[in-house]
Amino acid sequence: MSSDEDQGTIRTPISQRPEWADIEPVPQHDGPNPVVAIAYTDEFVETMDYFRAIYLGNELSTRALHLTAEAIKLNPGNYTIWQFRRQILEALGTELHEELDFVEQIAAASSKNYQIWHHRRWVADKLGPEAVAKEFEFTKKCFDQDAKHYHAWCHRQWVLQAFGGWENELNYCQRLIEDDIFNNSAWNQRFFVITRSPLLGGLEAMRTSEVSYTINSIKAHPENESPWRYLRGLYKNDLQSLATDPLVASICLEVLNTKSNLVHALNMLLDLVSHGLQASEGLRNVVDSLVLDSAPSDLDMARKISLVLELVDPMRANYWRWRRSTVTAQTAPFQNVEGITGLTL
Repeated sequence: MSSDEDQGTIRTPISQRPEWADIEPVPQHDGPNPVVAIAYTDEFVETMDYFRAIYLGNELSTRALHLTAEAIKLNPGNYTIWQFRRQILEALGTELHEELDFVEQIAAASSKNYQIWHHRRWVADKLGPEAVAKEFEFTKKCFDQDAKHYHAWCHRQWVLQAFGGWENELNYCQRLIEDDIFNNSAWNQRFFVITRSPLLGGLEAMRTSEVSYTINSIKAHPENESPWRYLRGLYKNDLQSLATDPLVASICLEVLNTKSNLVHALNMLLDLVSHGLQASEGLRNVVDSLVLDSAPSDLDMARKISLVLELVDPMRANYWRWRRSTVTAQTAPFQNVEGITGLTL
């Protein structure tokens, strides 16, 4: 970066900077008759011409490092420039904490650029555990702008697995969920923490407390799909325990009794019944109350639930028909449901 730029003054063309007088710029070669010539700015053309010169000459110098910064600001997605910058940083033994500041500056205008995150991970990996606090703060700033920032969440998970810092992560997820209970990324991170943290004992050790936490979240907002999915995930690879947990069946019944926000509760109930739940009289009665009188009386519970789902969730009606077709009949199979078009609520 030029001294003029450091002082916030008008940019001095590279060709007029004394420190670059010995370099012959290398123009971009588009062939004799380019079909669609790109209208680059004069600044971009000059910067890239000089970059090609130092790149071809493999110049690993301080001025080359400054030039890569200028080139990256003009095109943060150019992976060749980022790669060459890493070569220079290694050759010079540059203070990498300053490099994190540079990446943050670039990310302010282009935070979903893959090259930025690849470079930042490289820098953090070089710094090791001493980078943890800064990386957590950087990702937090990203979440303040976009709570579902995919790159930032991936980076944060990488930092946790590579260097630790698990101590406060569950509390951080809880704060995010309290701020926005519909933040599915925060729910995903919570699951990541309880299944990966070496401090919590794993999924089985956390299941009881997490089920309680999740059910309370469902009670507050039963229309929110995230806690329903999270609740099912708490029984990963153990769906029999899901089907026999009375708390899970109980929250389904509580929500269904309101006769609103039905889809997620019915979906969960369908999973429970499909994996062995013997529905209570209360559950059977509430499901029966949702099925039209015109529905055949010999439908088993799973087919009744999938039929209701087909009606209350018409956008995914084909899916629910498929689910019904996969149910192992507990009574005589019923095929003719296409004529049922309403729902008693």
